Amino acid sequence: MPRLLLTPEQAADALGLGRSRVYELMRDRRLRSVKVGRSRRIPYTSLLQFVADLEQLADAEAV
Repeated sequence: MPRLLLTPEQAADALGLGRSRVYELMRDRRLRSVKVGRSRRIPYTSLLQFVADLEQLADAEAV
């Protein structure tokens, strides 16, 4: 079972993006994150939803 909450660094690695890009996506609310204490974590389901949104956008642009 994958980790349910990922650090921005782990999310960046999973998505193949840079850490600063993940922070930018979080800031723009394109990648949902939650606060745990003083840290930000990204739910695993948010990564799946982000990728699904990208696929949907690509499909819409292909038409």
